[in-house]
Formats: sequence, C-alpha cells, structure tokens
Amino acid sequence: MWIYFLLSAIALLTLLVRRKYSYWKCRGVPFIQPRFPFGSITPVGDRVHSSLLMTRFYNQLKGTHPFAGMYFFTNPVVLALDLDFIKNILVRDFQYFHDRGLYHNEKDDPLTCHLFNIEGTKWTNLRRKLLPTFSSGKMKMMCPTILEIADRFRTSVEKCLTEQTEIEMRDFLARFTTDVIGTCAFGIDCNSLENPEAEFLKMGNKIFEVPTSRIIAYFFVSTFKELSKKLHIKAVPNDVSQFFYNVVRETIAFRQNSGVQRNDFMNLLMQLKEKGELEGSDEKLGTLTLDEVVAQAYVFFLGGYETSSTNMCFCLYELALNEEIQERARECVQRAVAKHGGLNYEALMDMPYLEQCIFEALRKYPPIANLFRSVTQDYTVPNSNVTLPKGMNVWVPVYAIHHDPEFFPNPELYDPDRFTPEQCAKRKPFTYMPFGEGPRTCIATRFGMMETKTGLATLLMNFKFAKAARLQVPPKFSTKHVMLTAVGGLWVKVEKIGK
Repeated sequence: MWIYFLLSAIALLTLLVRRKYSYWKCRGVPFIQPRFPFGSITPVGDRVHSSLLMTRFYNQLKGTHPFAGMYFFTNPVVLALDLDFIKNILVRDFQYFHDRGLYHNEKDDPLTCHLFNIEGTKWTNLRRKLLPTFSSGKMKMMCPTILEIADRFRTSVEKCLTEQTEIEMRDFLARFTTDVIGTCAFGIDCNSLENPEAEFLKMGNKIFEVPTSRIIAYFFVSTFKELSKKLHIKAVPNDVSQFFYNVVRETIAFRQNSGVQRNDFMNLLMQLKEKGELEGSDEKLGTLTLDEVVAQAYVFFLGGYETSSTNMCFCLYELALNEEIQERARECVQRAVAKHGGLNYEALMDMPYLEQCIFEALRKYPPIANLFRSVTQDYTVPNSNVTLPKGMNVWVPVYAIHHDPEFFPNPELYDPDRFTPEQCAKRKPFTYMPFGEGPRTCIATRFGMMETKTGLATLLMNFKFAKAARLQVPPKFSTKHVMLTAVGGLWVKVEKIGK
C-alpha cells in the first residue's frame, strides 16, 4: 500500500514541478531550461561564479526579448536583457520595483534589517535619515583618520619587503580596509595590519567566504522568504551577530560615560539614536533604535571592507600587468600631492587618471555582479502582454553588460581611457552600473571611492608593482565568495621607490 502512496506522491510532485517549469513557455518568453531541483542555476558539482553564469545566459538570449525567464529552484525569475527595460526597472517605473527582494528578518535576525535589504516605507525613512551622514562634508571630516591608517599600511608593506619581494597583496588590502572601516564605523583600532588574527578581520572573512551549504541556504531564504521567517531561519551566523552587537553596545557605553567624541560614522549614528538629528543641522531626521544602529554599522562594515578591498585588488592587478598605465597613475598622484601640499582630501579629489583606473577596474570586475529587484505590484511590461506578478524577482546582469562588446569594445582589455570625460559623455545610460542606478544606488559611494583612492595613492607613491610568478592571469573567480574574488590571491613583485 505504501508503495502506491509513494508512487502517487512522486507523480504528483513531478506534475507540479513540470507545471512550475512551464511558466515562461506558456507566456512566450525565451527562457533558460531548468533542471530540478536547482532550476536554472548550476548544480553544485559544476558551479561557476554567478557573474559568469548570468553572462552566459545574457549572451545566449540578448536581442530575443527585453528579458528572459529563469528559475531559482521552482520559482520563475526575470533576467533583464534590454537597456530600456533596465531603465524601467531601476528608474522610470521604480514604484513597481521599489525593493531588492532580499531576505531580512526583524524578529529573529535584526542584523539583516539594514539599508541594503529593507523594503517599502521603512527603506525610504531610513535612507532619509542616513543620507546626510555620507555628505562630502562628513567624508572630508573622516579623511584624516583614513590617511593615518594609510600611513600604517605603507609601513606594514615596507616591513614585509625586508623579508620578501613578492607579496600577496589581497590580504594586505583586506587588512587595510578592515582597519579603516573598524575605525570609521566603530571607532575601534582593529590593528589588523599588525595582527592578521584580529577579530574584525576574522569576522569579515567569515561573512564573505561562504561554504556551499550557506550558498544554498542563501538561495532558499531569498526564494522562500516568508517560509524562512516562519521557520525562524537566520542569514547572519549567531557568533557574527553577537560580535557586532557587543562592539556597538560597548562603543556607545564607553562614549556616553567618557564623553569621548570622534569624527566617525558611529558618532553620527549615536546622534541620530539620541537626538534624531545631526550636529550642526536643524533638520529633524527621526531617531534610530539600537537594532537599527547595529544593523547599519554592520552593513557599513560589509560595504567598506569587501567592496573597496576587492576594487583595489583588481585595480592593482591590472596596474601590475600594465607598466605604462601604472606610471601614468603614479604621475597623476604625484602631481596632486605636489599641488595640494601632501596627500590630503583636496589631493584625493584631484586625481582624475587614478579615478579612471578605478572606474575601469569596476567595469571589468564589478564587486556586485548582479542587481536585484522585486516586483512590488503587478507590472505589465510596456509593449507586451506579459505581466510580472507581485513578488517576482528581477536580476540585472551588471557583469554581463560591462563585458558586452556592443557597449565596451574589446571588453577584456583594461583601458582607463574609456572613462575620460569625453567618453563618459558619449556612453549609453545603464551600460555602467558598479554602484547601482536609480533611487537605490549605493549610498556610500563617496566613502568607498575615498577609501579606495587613499589606499591606491599611498601604494603608488611609495612602491612599484609587477607580475609575480604565482599571479594567475587571467584571474579565476572563487565560487566560495559572494563578491568577485580571485582564486589564489594577488601575488605581485613590489619595489620600494626611493625618495
């Protein structure tokens, strides 16, 4: 009897899966053929980084339709293919695509309720409160702190050079950004440049180096958000959550008891928590709860730690392979430093060619390879009879668009001159999106660029870089990292520049 029951259950499941997997075919939309249970995503045994997977799909279906259909597990998903459709998603019809559709659980996992994840009016209100903390004035205020850490960064590289001439720079860059973000976000001297076992560095590595089990869990909670909340599933590991809560509580308590004030992000968050406004401003922004303070400090750490170190890593990789470009970037830095009397905020804002190098690295290696949006109300695609239902997810393949030869001829060539003012003025909108586009563009772009320029300017002023034997060319992207990360690290020959 039980055999008949089992066979009936299998037959019913097969019928349901086939029905699910016929969603795009029934609507006449070209789609990526799914395979149960993963859908269109690559099975674990044959995994590639999502950037390359989406590029494969994009190249396969571009020009056939404004978008293509995919499946995550059994859920239909949209892959954007056309620039005008992308503009609708990110800007023109933003009210239909207000949210990213990422998992957050205020009750069980409050660290997930940060600005990057949250939705609706909560996102609108929180962004309004936080936006003034990333003004150019606030960035200038934090700049001396970053420059101080950059000087320690230089000293650490010099010390390493006394023992070896080939250095793995990815680890150094991660330690630099850890110290910057630890100081600017939490007011804590992490000292990871001196101590590779620093707790903040361990936490950063744990968050971004994700095993296969966590990647599958991430897809599950992103695809079945409401079920995950009912099951009390947490996206942030307990020890990571506890670490950041303890750090924030202790920092706030120390500053309140000692009266210490610092020019950092935590000080601004405390002003919002206690008064609902920033010092020197009469604008009432509204107060933040402790959970909100911790969550925002957490996401600020994530953004400042990983995206900036990844961008610097790939930019330095390309400069090590291109001596002429590296020298032009160095001369740009030296001119700005001489003009402004040292490496300071004004000098950093006056390094156009270095900025072009950074932008071109962001084109070839965008840290966020895909943008996510969720349909917030039923949306009928213009000039189409297809309606995207509320709750469906949309992916915009940034990496694929950045490597489309229609928009960037010879896309694998590293060419900073793509980003001269003249070339930028001629570029089609929505072909370059390393920080996102539209109302949900990255709020901390200014900080990330300042941190990146400081690190690279410090290195170029003091060292020359060349390819080491252990450097893998071209880089292979790790499937164990959420963001683009080169397998094997960044091995370069380093030579000290004489004064």
